[in-house]
Amino acid sequence: MTAASVAQRPAGIRLTRDIRIAISAVVFVAIFYVLIGPQQVANALTLGAIYALIALGYTMVYGIIELINFAHGDVFMIGAFVSMQLLLKALLPIFGIEAPFAIHNLPLLVVILAITFVVTMLVMGVVGVTIERFAYRPLRNAPRVAPLITAIGVSFILQNIALILFGPASNNFPQLIDPNAHADLAGASIAYVNIFIVVLAVVLMVALQMFVSRTRLGRAMRSTAQDRDAAQLMGVDLNQTIAVTFFIGSALAGAGGVVQGLYLGSVRWDLGFNAGLKAFTAAVLGGIGNTTGAALGGFVIGFIEVAAASKGYSRWSEAIVFTVLIGVLVFRPAGLLGQQLGERA
Repeated sequence: MTAASVAQRPAGIRLTRDIRIAISAVVFVAIFYVLIGPQQVANALTLGAIYALIALGYTMVYGIIELINFAHGDVFMIGAFVSMQLLLKALLPIFGIEAPFAIHNLPLLVVILAITFVVTMLVMGVVGVTIERFAYRPLRNAPRVAPLITAIGVSFILQNIALILFGPASNNFPQLIDPNAHADLAGASIAYVNIFIVVLAVVLMVALQMFVSRTRLGRAMRSTAQDRDAAQLMGVDLNQTIAVTFFIGSALAGAGGVVQGLYLGSVRWDLGFNAGLKAFTAAVLGGIGNTTGAALGGFVIGFIEVAAASKGYSRWSEAIVFTVLIGVLVFRPAGLLGQQLGERA
């Protein structure tokens, strides 16, 4: 189920659809495994996992209030800086860890990563709720262009805050997981950091699906997405539901910021623009308003970019991504999995 799904479908139909999606995903990965090899498949899964975590926030917010939150990519960027400062100024000094930061004590590594992710996700969740409360909520009933322009304005504000605080140059992100440590899987030497990022992203996405489909707040989110006025008449607190949506989406973007730093080893003030644009493209590609589609779109874009780079077309990777997007939307305007918005009253 998704945050914007319509009335519940019979279990058999839902199961059949999920099985088709799973089989299609396996076939897709297998094809790229043959075309680009296992090492590049690992890189594509890692990059796709980052895009998917950001894209979930885009699609959740759109599914609830039909707002394209262009500031979401910069929330991801701020999350990367928050985690960097948390590690450099607090956690690493407390535990007496010095450069080059790679931690080989597994229990200590787990503790530091857990604290980093929890604190960063909580901070970015609060940032997301604050943005919604003071920038978007007053414009909820305004013409659609007003919140759209406001979102762009918030994006520039966040970028300039990061630029003033951290400067225009790249900032080194602590490499907690040794980038040279590898595991031999499927005929390739895969870095542990890649494995960690993919597993973490999958766990977070599964947790999100379970939250949306099985909890009271999740049901409130789905009913609000289907029909806001009817949901309010049934006793759903719209302000609380929308705030929770922003909190979860921004928290996932914060997690994406942490894994971006762990993966690339550096962060910049303009990091959120390209990543946010590609994540938004992933949400549209998969079917904006559909969380499963957003995750799928993120992985598809990751595979396209890595495949293009591996074949010597890295300069054309973005053009190829948007060509694929246009091609998909021509034949499926609602995206790969469809825009599950239901009928409005």
